[in-house]
Amino acid sequence: MTSRPLTVGFDLDMTLIDSRPGIRACYLALSERTGTYIDADLAVTRLGPPLAQELGNWFPADQVERMIGLYREMYPAAAVTASPALTGAREAIAAVRRAGGRAIVVTAKNEPHAKLHMEHLGLDPDAVVGDLWAEEKALALREHGARVYVGDHVGDVRGARTAGALSVAVATGPCDAAELRAAGADVVLADLNEFPNWFSAFRAAF
Repeated sequence: MTSRPLTVGFDLDMTLIDSRPGIRACYLALSERTGTYIDADLAVTRLGPPLAQELGNWFPADQVERMIGLYREMYPAAAVTASPALTGAREAIAAVRRAGGRAIVVTAKNEPHAKLHMEHLGLDPDAVVGDLWAEEKALALREHGARVYVGDHVGDVRGARTAGALSVAVATGPCDAAELRAAGADVVLADLNEFPNWFSAFRAAF
């Protein structure tokens, strides 16, 4: 009987890509279009939670859904090409593939936009699942049989633990290494440059 390939899940924003320039540009465009002040520099320091949460800081609750629609309308032009891959992202996915595994992306970002980022950067994961935050990510991680989930936010740690997956955290987002450890991350890496060596050791002991 052939064993199931090892599946590793990755978060998107601030794990695989530096989405701050693109998201900042999109918030500024939304501010200009609506005439509502948005501190875009502040907003990009707290990426991770769903868009509605951030927009709720700048718009009345009864306007948030409409603002989500406007933001998403402008996002492809404003944000996709402005958001580069983070250092080590390509190598991390390649390390999983070399081992015969599957690399998937599970993100809170709108799924069509997440796919646009992957296509633009040529990262080509085996699957992209969007619109899931924190514990909700366990739904996709379980469905795909992910044994490892890599993310930059304490919400990603919670998602991994809810799914029963190993939580590998990278300190490239809004949460520092101490926060990630305190949240229960099993492994904390400085960034994805450290992932291939860690993954090789993990597989050897698996």
